[in-house]
Amino acid sequence: MVTVLDTVGGVKPRHPEKAHRPDQPIARKPDWIRVKAPGSPVYNETREIVRENKLVTVCEEAGCPNIGECWSKKHATFMIMGDTCTRACAFCNVKTGVPGALDAGEPDSVAIAVEKLGLSHVVITSVDRDDLDDGGADHFARVIGAIRARSPRTTIEILTPDFLRKPGALETVVAAKPDVFNHNLETVPSKYLKVRPGARYFHSIRLLQKVKELDPGMFTKSGIMVGLGEERNEVLQLMDDLRSAEVDFLTIGQYLQPTRKHHEVISFVTPEAFKAYETIAYAKGFLMVSSSPLTRSSHHAGEDFARLRAARAAAGR
Repeated sequence: MVTVLDTVGGVKPRHPEKAHRPDQPIARKPDWIRVKAPGSPVYNETREIVRENKLVTVCEEAGCPNIGECWSKKHATFMIMGDTCTRACAFCNVKTGVPGALDAGEPDSVAIAVEKLGLSHVVITSVDRDDLDDGGADHFARVIGAIRARSPRTTIEILTPDFLRKPGALETVVAAKPDVFNHNLETVPSKYLKVRPGARYFHSIRLLQKVKELDPGMFTKSGIMVGLGEERNEVLQLMDDLRSAEVDFLTIGQYLQPTRKHHEVISFVTPEAFKAYETIAYAKGFLMVSSSPLTRSSHHAGEDFARLRAARAAAGR
């Protein structure tokens, strides 16, 4: 395992802000969180396309456990605006620090990769770019436009930062007309100070609500991790908060600790408890719910989007 203190050839550690934190024990994963190691021919083909176009994927940067499955289906989630985040969330394995300048050629590079992979649905996410006046909103819009130009039939799902204190940023992204606007709450409000200190829970709720005000037809989505010490009643209240913002799709997955310097896993939530959360969330009015130990925001995103559209049609919304 590579820790936040490891360096290779003089390269700076991924998480300098965590270097002096005490080590946290890494709990043994239960049997229901076992995944196969990647390495199929299609997986290798996907990796080559990502490398050829010099792209960054959240699949790799965040250490997603589903990378083998997704890349073997040519499903990759592209992470734009570099590999370095200006935030320092306690759960996240993406590198933190001072980011470089935006790559003006990145929108075309992403669009070329989407075309080569033949994606019918693509997920685009990003690092937080608090250093930019618009938080990277215009870059998001350019990426969406480039994909539309090359692959007009591809549906586009974006997973955005919170654009905290970035006036006009949300409007720019919504005007680019992604098919799904996703912004993750990540955890319940009582855990924000420790888990997501750079963010504000009710700002994120308001962001999702405003998407619907700007474009009532746009699908909205949000996700959380469990196993961080949250209480069940807090998760249920979070569901109500999201429904008050008319969010359509909720994802719930198990938090997995990237290194000993990250937030520890407080509990491994059982598959039965995930199923109970799913049942309750549907009863509260979500059109789509994905709740399982290995659920991640972009896992099965294409199939879920088809189901989401069908659920809206059936509900007459």
